[in-house]
Amino acid sequence: MPRTFRLALAQINLTVGDLEGNTRKVLDQMRQAKDKGAGLVAFPELAVTGYPPEDLVLKPAFVRDNLRAMQRIVEASQGIGVVFGFVDRQGQDVFNAAAVAQDGKLAGVYHKVFLPNYGVFDEDRYFRPGKTCPVFTINGVAIGVNICEDIWYAAGPTMVQANAGAELIVNINGSPFHAGKAQFREQMLGTRASDNDVFVAYVNTVGGQDDLVFDGASMVFDEKGSLVARAAQFEDELLVVDLDIEGVFRQRLRDPRLRKELPESFKTVAPSVSYHVSAYQEKQHPVLPAPQVKPLLDPLGEIYHALVLGTRDYVRKSGFKRVLLGLSGGIDSSFTCTVAVDALGKSGVLGIAMPSRYSSDGSVTDAKAVAHALGVELWTIPIGPAHEAYERMLADTFKGTKEGAAEQNIQARIRGNILMGVSNKFDWLVLATSNKSEASMGYATLYGDMAGGFSVIKDVPKTLVYQLARWRNAHGTPAHPIPDSVLEKPASAELKPGQKTEEELLPFAVLDPVLHAYVEEERTVEEMIAMGFDEAVVKRVVRVVDRNEYKRRQAAPGVKITPRNFGKDRRMPIVNGYREF
Repeated sequence: MPRTFRLALAQINLTVGDLEGNTRKVLDQMRQAKDKGAGLVAFPELAVTGYPPEDLVLKPAFVRDNLRAMQRIVEASQGIGVVFGFVDRQGQDVFNAAAVAQDGKLAGVYHKVFLPNYGVFDEDRYFRPGKTCPVFTINGVAIGVNICEDIWYAAGPTMVQANAGAELIVNINGSPFHAGKAQFREQMLGTRASDNDVFVAYVNTVGGQDDLVFDGASMVFDEKGSLVARAAQFEDELLVVDLDIEGVFRQRLRDPRLRKELPESFKTVAPSVSYHVSAYQEKQHPVLPAPQVKPLLDPLGEIYHALVLGTRDYVRKSGFKRVLLGLSGGIDSSFTCTVAVDALGKSGVLGIAMPSRYSSDGSVTDAKAVAHALGVELWTIPIGPAHEAYERMLADTFKGTKEGAAEQNIQARIRGNILMGVSNKFDWLVLATSNKSEASMGYATLYGDMAGGFSVIKDVPKTLVYQLARWRNAHGTPAHPIPDSVLEKPASAELKPGQKTEEELLPFAVLDPVLHAYVEEERTVEEMIAMGFDEAVVKRVVRVVDRNEYKRRQAAPGVKITPRNFGKDRRMPIVNGYREF
């Protein structure tokens, strides 16, 4: 008898720790999936708690309350199967778990086998790994359930479950975004499906959590490894697909691999166990339209959307109604302001221009032009009186010394004080505007331009800031919010006459590739020189990057868009006596 299985993947934006809010979202999506005739609806990894819950897992009350929420969802599963993530407890151990329920009963629980402990992940800190790879027969279809990292291993739970008869693998995820990851992830999932002659359904969370952004892009692959459906990136979506389960049987008849005995080495992954939940019943429901494979965004577009979503969720989930930033007329503040408006709307953003004696006329007019184009309110608070007062106060203390960075940075710290004062007065969040290139080199002022609660472009190299600004000028509304004059003028902190950033650092076209090699790829000095980089430049960059770890440790969190950001990805000791040369 032909078997068709209607599957729903609930790609939703969850909030870490909001057990009640997350549960409501799950229950709402269950109702919608049921109305669409789905036999099973799957939710992201740790959907009850939000991902990653981090040290909340160390709170016994949190684990207890998450289990109560899990039970509410199980009880609500009347007439539909559901797979969702939660924190399970057995005795003194806790697990990153997936509950499988139907008709108000818990059919079983899967415990994540492979716990990632690299980059932004710390799951070994909290969870014990699972020991079995269960297969659940729901509406007559054998379904293997596993979690995120589990499917990245060729010799992993997916292989064990397929060899135990699974026709469909449901993999629930909290897989964070970085540029270029979507294509690599898609290739891997297609390979798992074709290698095991099995449908693979991948459901991912969407939204921002601290410095992480989750891009969604939930997918379904058929038994041949072909992509048959994909949800949008960076948006909530309930993806519903009809699966021709008989296609798995036809494919396996022609493929002898699953008829072979597994090598002993593969059997060490975890044994399979089977749970019979419900027999096949043919259901009459409206025919679905053909499944859509929604296109992935272009490389710059996906980064821009990640910045917007990460900013929006950080601000909103933290309870702020408005943000403010210093709007100088430079590229960094102009681009940050544009992202903030796209994230929060023009009424949610305030720009503050803080001109000094060194501010050029172009910077003042550019700040006004950006504010006008975006429709944001702009306050102007000149820092001249405060700067003069500081100079008088410090005249005796600094007497007889050469004027330099200390005097210049007082201006940045005055501006930081103004921003934080307004933040404190009105309970608005300050957005810092430092980029990754300047943060790498310590070219930012502690308690000055580094002041703020969130740093939108913290992980965006300067050359990429320019590319993204030009991309945004060509896409979205309002069109072309960043004037050409901002894009074309030399970068400058304007803390002294004629100051040019690239003269004090290096040309960004030279600097950024070296930083990429050293920070993101961990290349040695010798390797970078062999790659063709100038030896003097390499040694200067390495020396300055290493020396400024203490500054970066005090910086605000910001959206992760590269494979290796400053923060959870790259955890260098501040006090560090190692030098390569």
